[in-house]
Amino acid sequence: MKWMQFFTPVTSINWQEAHQLAEETPGRDVVFLDVRQPKEYAHGHLPGAKLIPLGDLDKRLDELGKEQPIVIY
Repeated sequence: MKWMQFFTPVTSINWQEAHQLAEETPGRDVVFLDVRQPKEYAHGHLPGAKLIPLGDLDKRLDELGKEQPIVIY
């Protein structure tokens, strides 16, 4: 059941911490997941961020690594 993945522990970070994390791990160890709409993504996003609109997330969970930390914005 893919929805069970939503019950894994999460930690909140602010934008400054996310920015620092992005600089320290340039897309290799951390997945930056943008859940906005494609037009919003096109107007600007973190370099290397993966786009999966929130409405599609449940159908596309298999695209995300289970062992990688994910920062969702």
